[in-house]
Amino acid sequence: MNDNANARLNRADRILDFYGQMDASFSLPPAIRIMNPYADPEAMSCVTQFYQRFYNDQHHRRIIFGINPGRFGAGITGVPFTDPIRLANVCAIGNNFQKKQELSSVFIYHMVEAYGGPELFYSHYFITAISPLGYTKDGRNLNYYDDKELVKSCEPFILESIQKQVEILEPGPVAWCLGEGTNYKYFSRLNERFQFFRQIIPLPHPRWVMQYRAREIEKYVQLYCDALRPG
Repeated sequence: MNDNANARLNRADRILDFYGQMDASFSLPPAIRIMNPYADPEAMSCVTQFYQRFYNDQHHRRIIFGINPGRFGAGITGVPFTDPIRLANVCAIGNNFQKKQELSSVFIYHMVEAYGGPELFYSHYFITAISPLGYTKDGRNLNYYDDKELVKSCEPFILESIQKQVEILEPGPVAWCLGEGTNYKYFSRLNERFQFFRQIIPLPHPRWVMQYRAREIEKYVQLYCDALRPG
C-alpha cells in the first residue's frame, strides 16, 4: 500500500491491517508455543469492532507498550489488556469467550475509568506490547524475555512491529512502558539502537500491582493517570 493510500485510511483501518497481516512464522525454541489471536475469526471480529469503535478517526495516539499477550486477556480477545469480561461489560463488545478475568485487565480498566472512561482514554492512547504475539511453555504464560533463544528469534518481529505501529499511530517523541524491570531495560536497549522515541517512561506493570500491591490500587491508578495526562 502506498503512502497516498495510507493517508486516506483512518487509524482503525491501518491498525486492523497491521493485525490482519501479523506474521507469526519465525522459529520458536522447543516446547514454546505462540498465541496468535489474530488468526482466530471470533477474536478478529472483536478486534475489528473495538478499533472501529475507538479509533475510527485521523487523530494521533500516544503508545503504551506492555510485554506480550497473556492466555486470559489479549491472547484470547486480541485487544491488549482486555479480557472477555472487560470487552463485554466496559467496551460493549459481546463475545462468546469464557468470562474469566485477567488481573492486568482489571487494573487497566480501573485506571481507564479513573482517566475518564474508554472513549476519552482511547482517543489519546493506543495500548500494545513489545511483542504483539504471546507465548506459552508447558501450558503457562511465557514472557518474550524469559527465554534467550526466544528473544533472539522474535527480535526482528518485535522491531518490525514497533516501527509499523509508530508509522500508524504517529505518537510523538514519548512512549510508556508497562514494567519497570526487564521489559523496560530491553525496550530501552532497542530504543538506544533504533531511536523510536526520545523518551520512554516506565510504569509498574499492572500484574505486579494486582499481585503485590492490590491494597494500594488507588495509589497506582493515580500514578498512572498522573503520568499519562496529556501535557
